[in-house]
Amino acid sequence: MVVVDPDSAYAALSETERRFSRNAVAGVQAADGLEATLFASEPNVINPINIDVDHRGRVWACESYNYRPAVNGKSELGQGDRIVIMEDKDGDGKADVTKVFYQGPELNAPLGIWVMGNKAVVSQSPYVWLFTDVNGDDKADTKEILFKGIGGTQHDAGVHSFVFGPDGKFYFNFGNAGRQLVDGQDRPLLDKYERPIDFRQYKQGVVFRCEQDFTKVEVMAENFRNGWEVAVDSYGTMWQSDQEEPGNGADRVSYVMENGNFGYIDEMTSASWRLNRTNLEDEIPRRHWHQNDPGVVPDLLETGSGFPMGMTIYEGDLLPRRYWDQILLADAGQGYVSAFPVQNEGAGYKSTGILPILEGKRDKWFRPTDVCVAPDGSLIISDWYDPVIGSNKMKDRSRGRIFRVAPTGTPYKIPVFDLTIPEQAVKALQSPNLSQRYLAWNACVKHGWAAEPFLEELFRLYNGNPKLRARALWVLNRIEGFNYRNLDIGFRELNPNLRITALRAVRQRNSDPTEYIKRLTSDRDPQVRRECALAINHNHTYEALDVWLQLAKQYKGNDRWTVEALSIGAYDQWERLFPAWLERAGTKPWMTDAGKDIIWLARTRKAIPYLSELAADTSVSFKSRLRYFRSFDFFHAGYEKTQALLSVLNVPSSDRIEVSKLALLHLDKSFVTNSQQGLTALNKLLDETYGTEHYIDLMTRYELESENGRLLKLALGKSDEVIGRDAGALLLEQAGISYVTQKLAGMNEVNKSALLASIQTVGSAESVYLLRSTLLDAGEPMSVRKNAARYLGGSWPGEEAVVKLLRSDQISGEVKEAALEGVKNAFREEIKAQLAPYLPKPPVEEVVTTPEEQPKSGKKERRKRRKSE
Repeated sequence: MVVVDPDSAYAALSETERRFSRNAVAGVQAADGLEATLFASEPNVINPINIDVDHRGRVWACESYNYRPAVNGKSELGQGDRIVIMEDKDGDGKADVTKVFYQGPELNAPLGIWVMGNKAVVSQSPYVWLFTDVNGDDKADTKEILFKGIGGTQHDAGVHSFVFGPDGKFYFNFGNAGRQLVDGQDRPLLDKYERPIDFRQYKQGVVFRCEQDFTKVEVMAENFRNGWEVAVDSYGTMWQSDQEEPGNGADRVSYVMENGNFGYIDEMTSASWRLNRTNLEDEIPRRHWHQNDPGVVPDLLETGSGFPMGMTIYEGDLLPRRYWDQILLADAGQGYVSAFPVQNEGAGYKSTGILPILEGKRDKWFRPTDVCVAPDGSLIISDWYDPVIGSNKMKDRSRGRIFRVAPTGTPYKIPVFDLTIPEQAVKALQSPNLSQRYLAWNACVKHGWAAEPFLEELFRLYNGNPKLRARALWVLNRIEGFNYRNLDIGFRELNPNLRITALRAVRQRNSDPTEYIKRLTSDRDPQVRRECALAINHNHTYEALDVWLQLAKQYKGNDRWTVEALSIGAYDQWERLFPAWLERAGTKPWMTDAGKDIIWLARTRKAIPYLSELAADTSVSFKSRLRYFRSFDFFHAGYEKTQALLSVLNVPSSDRIEVSKLALLHLDKSFVTNSQQGLTALNKLLDETYGTEHYIDLMTRYELESENGRLLKLALGKSDEVIGRDAGALLLEQAGISYVTQKLAGMNEVNKSALLASIQTVGSAESVYLLRSTLLDAGEPMSVRKNAARYLGGSWPGEEAVVKLLRSDQISGEVKEAALEGVKNAFREEIKAQLAPYLPKPPVEEVVTTPEEQPKSGKKERRKRRKSE
């Protein structure tokens, strides 16, 4: 028997042959023990961006042929996008029938679909639609707007798909383009307390939950960039991937801690993660999400640079055991569908690695956009199928693939249940498929008492699958007369996840669940205690105060998950919680690991004196104290903050200069510049740090006019160094162009060139004007003009100015040669193309290396440049 190497066989195919759907399976590789089959492909489905699998095993796909017409061109079809249904009738894992459920001009690259029987929820900013097939012909007969007013039309970061949770509610999200939503009648949304939701208080991407009638919308978490899809396990734990700003290796998967802030932008200032800040994270992926900031929920893991999209939790048993109960993620950028095994770590979780499922090992056009679990436990994966991802571009709009992944040789056999029979409905509730579980959940609730014996049997199967037991508990919680009895049992369960489920369930049925929360406050499991802390968010009762204090007392330190849960539980209650904690924490609570963490995140001015104690503690390293200086940023200016920072200024230590600088940088600017005490401290430190980056940092913040002379001296003396260029940039920014022009006029050739060199990388309109006017001034010495021409190309705006001078033929001779020398290493492709006619052609043997990106302009860029250099 001849064994054919799949890599060699695929490599032997021509580029055209590789694109044929008959070779689709040859281009991908399934993990050991699994087999990929082609369920459907073009022309039956094209550009599938999101899918769902219904209770009959049919695959529903949102197509996005009309994605970004401004970039990719308008549809040649002259029609809107489609929602298609693909069905395998003979069980061979390949679709035999494809139907168009709906197509209309209003469908413009929808991002999500959720199927529930004869209904489909389709998400596409600015709308969320509900399509209904009334007569059973697999065609949408009615269309209703559920939500509208959502930002992100034709944008990846708009509204995404809905999913069904074990509590009977729907979960969904939008990215940071979504901004807000109203109901289908333009009415503001009301939360579970019947209060209008003020979207102005929420940041960036948001996770939501709502009832099945799409009312009582709750904001579950905020400050993501672009979480594509929420995945909810049977305990009610939420998970979500999040897309980075491309190129920073910061895509991530998060445990969505309820009411958590996930750190995409600065909580207080809404500043980008790119700006310098105290206690900056060492790694860019962590910096991207403000992971060192108090009040930010930690990431589960960073997955690199890709394009993470659909995800789900695998709660079936058809796949090998290593995939059971794991997070599954489709990453179109990295071309794989993988599982991310998770283990408990303190009050949170940690990932133990990546388990591949299906990857485009041979075919790099494989762009998986979603992964769903079919009713038989196999996986259905959608493939956008394109050579590029990102930049909103498509190079092939004619193709799309749907794969099925299952153990080798497994037929596609769909279980059938009669949901009118209570026992059958409970069996259907155990399906790995969400659409089947949705129908079963509602059938069980409708059966009520008739379903109760079968639900209790499932719930009390103590050696059974705890996730199936949790599903039964959620339904029992909705059946009047039985919920509290079974919840009482749930609170005593040995499995901590079932105790968590019981607490989550009772919170949804009881307006004041504090009595139940108190049962678990001293639980031995830190994750259960975490859930207690989350449960008292916005609970201002005395009982809630006691719960938080007990939880804080049990915290021993060094568990970020517990810290953030305590922070969420204490939201808007720090003024009463912190003093009570101090009374119970014993002597010098700031000296314990737990006390340091609580003080670090406490949002009350009463914590400020203790912050200053920790910031000034010379017995620990300076780096470990940076977190306390960062905490000062989360308080607005006031007497307590000012006095605390001033006290730090006077602490003698080997790192006094660094500590004093941080204290001055965190003080209110107006206080320092308008008080004798502040000015004295600032001037003293400026004298001590002159000529260093500390001096530049202080001047960047305080911009003292009295320092212009010393800035000029530093710019002239160190113009060939970063510190000199920073000084020149600061001088031009704070003293102004007239000051610099006046100084230039009175200088000799050497100093003129030095001052011009110091502003070459600024890139402001003023710096470009000075350099351009100098090189064009025939009255200036030739050496100065040549240097000005060379320096003009030191910034991106300067490069553009050189191109204009060349095109208008305003420079020639030595000045032109110098200008060309200054731009010969231009980074941007468009600039290189514009300069090409003017640059000498390199010898054939010359090796052209790619230059590093040139620094951009502005005060913020100076800090970044200095740090990197």
